[in-house]
Amino acid sequence: QVRLVESGGGLVQAGGSLRLSCAASGSIFRLNAMGWYRQAPGKQRELVAAITSGGSTNYAASVKGRFTISRDNAKNTVSLQMNSLKPEDTAVYYCNCNANPYVLGHNYDYWGQGTQVTVSS
Repeated sequence: QVRLVESGGGLVQAGGSLRLSCAASGSIFRLNAMGWYRQAPGKQRELVAAITSGGSTNYAASVKGRFTISRDNAKNTVSLQMNSLKPEDTAVYYCNCNANPYVLGHNYDYWGQGTQVTVSS
């Protein structure tokens, strides 16, 4: 199966920056779309940004212009550069990917364990 390990969360003041990284490992025949989701206390998990294997990106309206998602297909990694952070960006951020673990068979969604991002005002 596919394992996702995130890093880079932490505490930052409003207006600051953080960079999240996520590495995929394990049985990976093909890594399809990768992305970042977040979940704030009492709220549903929401898409923050996603990127296809070809590099097409999609952002939540609330982060467009402030966050940038990128990936390294050779290293099976995805990163999220977060600038101009706001207190409302505070959440647990989860890495997600869709992958085919084997040559034959279906594709599946996989999740990381989550990393806390806290933005103080």
